[in-house]
Amino acid sequence: MKKSLLLSLFTLTTLAGHADEGMWMLTDLKEQNAATMYDMGLDISIDKVYCPDSISLKDAVVHFGGGCTGEIISAEGLVLTNHHCGYSYIQQHSSVEHDYLTDGFWAMSRKEELPCKGLTVTFIDKILDVTPYVKEQLAKDEDPEGLNYLSPSYLSKVAKRFAEQENIAITPFTALELKPFYGANRYYLFVKTIYKDVRMVGAPPSSIGKFGADTDNWMWPRHCGDFSMFRIYAAPDGKPADYNESNVPLKVKKHLAINLGGIKEGDFTFVMGFPGRNWRYMISDEVEERMQTTNFMRKTVRTIRLNNLLEEMLKSDKVRIQYASKYASSANYWKNAIGMNEGLVHLKVLDTKKKQQEKLLAYGRETGTDAYQKAFDAIREIVSKRRNAVYHQQAIYEVCKLGTEFYKIPSTDKVLQALKEGYKAPHATKEINPLDHALNQLSKQADKFFNKNYNPEVDRKVSKALLKTYAELIPAEQRISIFKVIDKEFKGNIDAFVDACFDTSIFRSREAFDNFVAKPDAKTLENDLMVQYAKSVDQGYADTDAAMKAETDAYNLAHKTWVEGMMKLKQHEGTPIYPDANSTLRLTYGKVGSYSPKDGVEYNYYTTLKGVMEKEDPDNYEFVVPARLKELYNKKDFGRYAMKNGEMPLCFVTGTDNTGGNSGSPVFNHKGELIGTGFDRNYEGLTGDIAYHPQLQRAACVDIRYTLFIIDKFAGAKHLIDEMTLVE
Repeated sequence: MKKSLLLSLFTLTTLAGHADEGMWMLTDLKEQNAATMYDMGLDISIDKVYCPDSISLKDAVVHFGGGCTGEIISAEGLVLTNHHCGYSYIQQHSSVEHDYLTDGFWAMSRKEELPCKGLTVTFIDKILDVTPYVKEQLAKDEDPEGLNYLSPSYLSKVAKRFAEQENIAITPFTALELKPFYGANRYYLFVKTIYKDVRMVGAPPSSIGKFGADTDNWMWPRHCGDFSMFRIYAAPDGKPADYNESNVPLKVKKHLAINLGGIKEGDFTFVMGFPGRNWRYMISDEVEERMQTTNFMRKTVRTIRLNNLLEEMLKSDKVRIQYASKYASSANYWKNAIGMNEGLVHLKVLDTKKKQQEKLLAYGRETGTDAYQKAFDAIREIVSKRRNAVYHQQAIYEVCKLGTEFYKIPSTDKVLQALKEGYKAPHATKEINPLDHALNQLSKQADKFFNKNYNPEVDRKVSKALLKTYAELIPAEQRISIFKVIDKEFKGNIDAFVDACFDTSIFRSREAFDNFVAKPDAKTLENDLMVQYAKSVDQGYADTDAAMKAETDAYNLAHKTWVEGMMKLKQHEGTPIYPDANSTLRLTYGKVGSYSPKDGVEYNYYTTLKGVMEKEDPDNYEFVVPARLKELYNKKDFGRYAMKNGEMPLCFVTGTDNTGGNSGSPVFNHKGELIGTGFDRNYEGLTGDIAYHPQLQRAACVDIRYTLFIIDKFAGAKHLIDEMTLVE
């Protein structure tokens, strides 16, 4: 009895100190998770977290821009998210004259709030389990290739049918998203409302919002105030509308209360957000494939790209502003790939996966089915067959599609077709012919290519370096077709080819493009090296797709069976189940906790402003500290936001199961009050996309008290604080 009691106490202690695995569907919370959440410390009804029939915390959590999460923090549509989530929009409004990236931005009145072109904020109105309906449609509809069960276009049609049957109101600002879950063993429909008039309200300088930059990215301890704020605007009647000066701040149906009480070790937390992708149901062969293809290519290619970009950015403020968002976006998953591969080896994840898969195979034998063994064997064979195609496709993607910006020139196919058909631009008449139409469309697309953030000379330099890297990675006989041109016409000299592209193409400058539009001819397009390059990249990528199409189709079917087996095994063991992340709304929970990544190393669960001062390096742009922040620190002028011991809290870590897309997610305490904003994971937890490690995985969060301190004391924007609902 004494031994049993000691074991129980040990188990409880262990659970209190680490995370709880799972990115849970809100629709399953009451059945699967409520009891555990209450046991861990949740102090409100689960219906206040999510209820399909009434307003809940879910209604204050939004999809920000399609790739991040945000939360509503005032009755008038004020949205809090990460600085790095708002980064491209801060950059959008920045110039050498108004450098909001460096100086920060604060709207001191509603009139000063800046409209953000292309930015959307999306609310989830309904989440419906429509599995029986979808299976019924799959059974009766024609499906010659047997791919309807995963086809986005097919599922979109099914979603529309369901909406019509159930009389779900559809407006121009409504979106229906029907997605497969658990390897297409279940289907959920998300009914969403999209707001398109979103304006920038506030952002700290990058020396606060990105303090530590690439050096600290994915690391703990952290000291960055990674937040920014925007506001949703609507038509005067409260309905979504495109941008209009007459629009007004949205009167939301739910906003979050903010708790200033702080956090302590072992506190229960939960997070809602839109995690992007993870792959928890991979077998070991797939993990090795990921390490050797996607992660290897990200590390190798992006190292070259980032080094070249940074060199140019440090030379010029104009280039720095132009490439700030592109650099940050590329650097984020460059370091992620490095950390993931290191962690997969260090934590022996391949061994863990082998144990998991053997457990399912044994379960299949025990229950008298060979379906899981067949699925497992099929996946192994598929991974082996497609390896070279995946490797090459990742090289094309990283080098050409992401790295060489001139790949993104608009398609000239319709102009060339019209020219070959003998059409000419009728300058003397108003008649519209196919060439006129094609040139008009091309000019509109060119406006997007020749944007303020594109610098041809930077692209020229980066492209030379990257195409040489591609040539080193891919054998000559496998390279995309443009290398035949490089070999034949430029004697294999990549620099000479790239120079010729930037010296002769109609896309070398806006002026050159306009001159072509004024006097278009087919021969110029056919000989244009940038046009040839873009076509070659697209064809090469399509060839790798075609090379593994059969494997991809077979994999999807085998994976469906494998995941179905995992679900049955977990149900047999009485273990709750959750699907892989796919950018849909999820909830995760865990406790605030310190952790030990290796022997002799202990990381505390929180950081303070003192750490910023300790890291300060005025000669390193990553660790510059604003004078105003130092002044507040030296005076200990922290207002109502300080800890009880007088220190200024900055960040904390908690054991929630986060991944990319959770950036900006609200972190709730046991009462459902906002205590922080998730912005990152720790380096030791980067394997979490593939295999969860409860003792090591942590979500890094900005303490809400630091966010409010920066808004109030640093920026002097107390009018924003006055909008919020604060709980002392």
